Amino acid sequence: MFDSEPASPGLFTSLRKLLDTSLGVLQNRAELLAVEFQEEKDRAAELFIWAVAVLFFAIMSVLVVTATIIFLFPESSRVYAAGGLAVIYLAGAVWAALGLKARLKQPAIPFASTVAEIKKDREWLLK
Repeated sequence: MFDSEPASPGLFTSLRKLLDTSLGVLQNRAELLAVEFQEEKDRAAELFIWAVAVLFFAIMSVLVVTATIIFLFPESSRVYAAGGLAVIYLAGAVWAALGLKARLKQPAIPFASTVAEIKKDREWLLK
């Protein structure tokens, strides 16, 4: 007499479950974005500290080596030695500037994991 089949969920129940799932996916992606942002921020700060340390010690080394080389020359030739080293340093600065410019032109996609996950979600929804 009585059906033992459970009643199918109503339209509002299905919509609520769909909304809950959608919000869960959005929350998951937002958390991933926040984690990646924190990682990028920490990485940038660490790289900056290391770059400053490298720069400091490189400058100190160059100064000491330059002074040593200049003092090795006789007094009458020290100006020429300093000029020659200045030309070498200028060439190095131009080379480094060109390298920096090339690096800045390379595309770097921050938050690549988040973008990849959103692409997967879109592909899944379009199936």
